[in-house]
Amino acid sequence: MPEFRSGRRLDQPRSNRRFTLNIDPEAFGRISESLARFLGTGTFLFWQTLLVIIWITLNIVAVKLAWDPYPFILLNLAFSTQAAYAAPLILLAQNRQDDRDRISLEEDRHRASSTKADTEYLARELAALRIAIGEIATRDYLRGELDRLRADLDDGSATKPKRDKPSVKAKPPAKAALAAKSSMDENVTGAPRQRPDE
Repeated sequence: MPEFRSGRRLDQPRSNRRFTLNIDPEAFGRISESLARFLGTGTFLFWQTLLVIIWITLNIVAVKLAWDPYPFILLNLAFSTQAAYAAPLILLAQNRQDDRDRISLEEDRHRASSTKADTEYLARELAALRIAIGEIATRDYLRGELDRLRADLDDGSATKPKRDKPSVKAKPPAKAALAAKSSMDENVTGAPRQRPDE
């Protein structure tokens, strides 16, 4: 059985040995944007206008140097080439700007949705706090209750008799016993008895 001596493995694909030009799309996009910005400035318009005036003047005045006679075909070809490259560069720059705007819009939309969710959460928390505060006794409520209790205590102390002073005058013990005995005798016989000292 013949052996493969090439050193190439059969389980791996063959590498692409053709010449390829690798262009970084980001770098090319940045260059196209800078060119598109420069094409839209007044500086570019000034220098282009100055170049056209010099071109036409030299081709009309200097007959011996007239490399582009009157119809100015070479100048038209230069403008056509410039337009052929400027239009795609401007479109590429606009596409990149559209991509950036789209990403920015998505970020703004995400930020707005998170802000809305945070606002709704805070609104729910505030509503819960209002309900909780409604059940808490406030300073004015406590002050009113204390004033009402003080008024009730003041009214109650004015109507109740004072306990430190006796309401009946105390009699001497001997006379008190005789008075109690005579009141009992009156209850039994119905006629008052004469006290011995009277």
